[in-house]
Amino acid sequence: MPRRERRPAECLAEDWLAFLGHRWNALILWHLTEGPLRYGELQDRLPGITPKVQSERLAGLTRRGLLVRSVSNGFPREVTYRLTAQGQALGPIILQLYEWAKASSPEAENIT
Repeated sequence: MPRRERRPAECLAEDWLAFLGHRWNALILWHLTEGPLRYGELQDRLPGITPKVQSERLAGLTRRGLLVRSVSNGFPREVTYRLTAQGQALGPIILQLYEWAKASSPEAENIT
């Protein structure tokens, strides 16, 4: 069967869905919807993520224009991440996914 040629809009949607589906990306965005977080605060909220993977994911989200990385001038140096306007626009979408997961999960009564 010949492959159907994809329209550019489909490719774009597939690209973003794959990116957001990459392990940790959506969770990082989810936690940052509450406000800016320092690197260590974010790591505390993501049990199981390694520092290397966290740095890679944060860099990728920053390159995609979803996060801004700020470095303080003081000592010790503090690195803070916050959502850009584009990242904030994903907040309601991620919240809808969370609400859907709660409603669809057999363990929903244990989810807060």
